[in-house]
Amino acid sequence: MSTPLAPGLFIRGFTPPLALADFRLVAFDMDSTLINIECVDEIAAAAGRKAEVAAITEAAMRGEITDFKDSLRRRVALLAGVSEAALHEVYERRLQLNPGVEAFVGACRAAGLKTLLVSGGFTYFSERVRHRLGLDFARANVLEVTDGHLTGRLLDRPWGDIVDGAEKRRVLLEVCELMGIDARQAIAVGDGANDLPMMSVAGLSIAFHGKPAVRGQAMVSIEQGGMERALEVLR
Repeated sequence: MSTPLAPGLFIRGFTPPLALADFRLVAFDMDSTLINIECVDEIAAAAGRKAEVAAITEAAMRGEITDFKDSLRRRVALLAGVSEAALHEVYERRLQLNPGVEAFVGACRAAGLKTLLVSGGFTYFSERVRHRLGLDFARANVLEVTDGHLTGRLLDRPWGDIVDGAEKRRVLLEVCELMGIDARQAIAVGDGANDLPMMSVAGLSIAFHGKPAVRGQAMVSIEQGGMERALEVLR
């Protein structure tokens, strides 16, 4: 049961404030968490298929489609033929950092936390967002491009094929192990059902304008305002 701490801010399972410096790592989802869009939906607009793709994305984020990998493959297949230049257009014209993201990331870095972006989205955007925010680590999916156009496929990587919920959890735990810390010293921030596995093992889970299933399970749920509101429970 969540308890309202302030308008649009809910907590469950702990009494604030927590010391931010007691944590060592913060892991972020990207689409609709660090940034204001779902990149796959905006790329689909260039193919005239945004409504079709966005409907699949929404169902996956709400947990109504449980096989994230299959849902992503279906969406990426619908992008076949889109010019690589469309990715640049999405980044330059549509993608913005969400309110409060820079303030919260800055506070985490100032407190000594390492920062991780782990996304079911695409490296074209995640690498740019990582550099923009000065994040330490990032993992996302790679779109296959041939002759300047998307093929509708993702490239296999040494660690696997697609970053889904299980991979997000595994990456968070792997980075914790590499840092020599317990997962309880990690914070996980997300909005969709595929973020729940990593949120479930972190010492603090934060839903940022999350889907109902995520709001219901997160220790902190920010439902109004920017991400800096997390600092109302962290000092």
